[in-house]
Amino acid sequence: MSEFSDLLFSSLNTDTFYANMLEQATDGVMIIDDQNRIVFFNGAAENLWGCAASSVLGHPVDCLLPLQKYLNHQYDTNQHLSDQVDHLPRTGHEITFTRSNGDDVIAEISLSSALIGINHKRYYMIFIKDATEAFYCRKIVTIQNDVFKALADHTDIQNIANMFCHKVEHLVPGTLAILLQISISGSISILSAPHVPDDELLGLNHATLSPSDIQSLGVNPLFARQLIWDKHNTSTGSTKFQNCQAIGLYDNHKNVIGIFSIFSYKNEQITDCSQKILLGCSPSCVAIIENEKNIQKRNQFNALDSLTGLLNRTALTTHLRQMLTQATQTPFAILILDIDLLQDVNNVMGYHNGDILLQTIARRIAAFCHNHHLVARLGGDDFVVILPDADRKKACALAHNLNRITHEPIKIQGRDFITSLSIGISFYPSDGNTVEDILAASEIAMRQAKKQARGSFRFFGKGANSSVRERLVIGSALREALQKKQLYLAYQPQICALSGALCGVEALSRWHHPTLGVIPPSTFIPIAEETGQIEAIGLWSLEKSCEQITIWEQNAIYVPIVSVNMSAVHFGSLDLPEQIVCILKKYNLAPHRLTIEITESVMMRQDPETTANLTAIRNIGVGLSMDDFGTGFSSLSRLAQIPLTEIKIDRSFIEDFENNISSLVVAEAAINIGKRLGIKVVTEGVEHKEQEIKLQELGCDILQGYLYSKPLTAPDFPRWLADFPSRWQHSRAHTPPTNALKHQEQ
Repeated sequence: MSEFSDLLFSSLNTDTFYANMLEQATDGVMIIDDQNRIVFFNGAAENLWGCAASSVLGHPVDCLLPLQKYLNHQYDTNQHLSDQVDHLPRTGHEITFTRSNGDDVIAEISLSSALIGINHKRYYMIFIKDATEAFYCRKIVTIQNDVFKALADHTDIQNIANMFCHKVEHLVPGTLAILLQISISGSISILSAPHVPDDELLGLNHATLSPSDIQSLGVNPLFARQLIWDKHNTSTGSTKFQNCQAIGLYDNHKNVIGIFSIFSYKNEQITDCSQKILLGCSPSCVAIIENEKNIQKRNQFNALDSLTGLLNRTALTTHLRQMLTQATQTPFAILILDIDLLQDVNNVMGYHNGDILLQTIARRIAAFCHNHHLVARLGGDDFVVILPDADRKKACALAHNLNRITHEPIKIQGRDFITSLSIGISFYPSDGNTVEDILAASEIAMRQAKKQARGSFRFFGKGANSSVRERLVIGSALREALQKKQLYLAYQPQICALSGALCGVEALSRWHHPTLGVIPPSTFIPIAEETGQIEAIGLWSLEKSCEQITIWEQNAIYVPIVSVNMSAVHFGSLDLPEQIVCILKKYNLAPHRLTIEITESVMMRQDPETTANLTAIRNIGVGLSMDDFGTGFSSLSRLAQIPLTEIKIDRSFIEDFENNISSLVVAEAAINIGKRLGIKVVTEGVEHKEQEIKLQELGCDILQGYLYSKPLTAPDFPRWLADFPSRWQHSRAHTPPTNALKHQEQ
């Protein structure tokens, strides 16, 4: 017992039994007198502060903790003295002080006061319970809950890591936190260091741990401190940090996956308490890193084409955009490769075998390019190869070599297949400054190669680009034209060759754009077919023409038949016959007054839908005409199977058939075929009187062309019709009757 302690207990005339009780108490016990001097300091208090009783007895209590501030905060001491209250328990309040080793201690303090001895001298007894560990456990659990809640909410992993580091820095004042991820190869990447200056991270970011470092860290988590501090100091030289503490992080298989570290920027040493905090925070660190690894794996998986294992279109686009953002980016070439045989294999042998072919070609391309060129699958049977720092000569050589690797036979179901690649090549930046432009340029060039000579390659040309841009502009404008009803129909008369009477009109789509002007059908109809708008145009033409002949009839203008062109697309839908019936009913039009014109390509299709539609249309009573007869690949046997009511001889066979015996023979044969089949024959493109006379001699049924009229708008048609009989009769009066006309007159 010190002299102060002896003096106290002897003056109180108290048995040393109680002194021994207080000395051996598990909580810290400190007694101070009315002068704030420490007169008793038990062993638990010595452990709590990390100093001997002899070094504090007789000293003011402020050397250990700011008790006076605490007392004044709790109650007015003067008021307490005047009230002569003997006991003032103050329990459950937390107070923070610093141990001799620099650790902060959070303690629960209880205070009681009593007047002792004859002189009623006041003493204060302070009971102090160490709550540091419980305090930090609560804080660490709160941080962990925040981290796991954010992970469950799918918060961005970078934001979660930054939030975690910020909370740890708040928990350990005077420090900055760094969370590092370590790959299987030992490379270090900084997952989060939100408040650490960039110059202090130079030695850590992209550093690599040696196999011996990984092994040592796998055995001892605290070895992380030496690794991090050494690498940091080696690279930065002069540093603002005083010290660091770190701990290794491991997955469920005990593999090293990261390091969590805190750096002190104050003079105080990082203490043992900080090490415990790091240890307590490690589950949160592991959860963050594991989620980051899962995201990386998922992103990598999402970046790969599932069939070939090459980069997919999304990953390719991302990579190209990154290339274009580089200030020093040199020109590069983009090659789009299309497998010429794939669709045939799919159709004949099934898609499974088509996949085998595609995978084999993909492996060959990837093996040839190694790691020198970026390879991706664009989709379908198209691949992309990016050739850096390229010119036309290098691109030519690569295209030749890529095509050569496909010449080796590929065995599928015991058969050897030899395929080829159609390749399109464009260059950045000469052919485009955006990812979309340069990919489109290569694809245009590839389409040209495929169209002109499969197994070859083509460079992108500006002319092709202009043509494509024109199609895009017209396609977009056509969609708007349908919505704003800018299309209209023109009607070209069809004349009976023998009687000269009007026997019908052909409805023809016309388009006058407000800014582009007149756009011919030869331009917008193919684009409508490519863009899928032809079906809407066909149905619109069908309804509009039926409506028009009923309007004419209401005005005493009788048009026997209207012919409407329908695309092959319409015949793929089984709704077509029902749509025709509804339109006929809507305008109260007899079925025989409508004729549907089809192309030879429709006639040659033998799929069930087309055959059913053709049969159903004839069963309704609507006529069927085959347009442009003789220009395609018509089969006579197929011609006999289709319930046609007429065929139309293409204008190309009568343009010069007075002088061209071959054209005359074909025209005569077509007319004879029609007569043998019992169907009418219509000839288009009649422009000269000589053509009319010859066709009448051959026995053609219906004539159509500029000799009679150009296509007329609906308002112009009645005026033409009113004048037509007189012109026709005048024409006949000066024309000797042909054999056909003589026969008719008889």
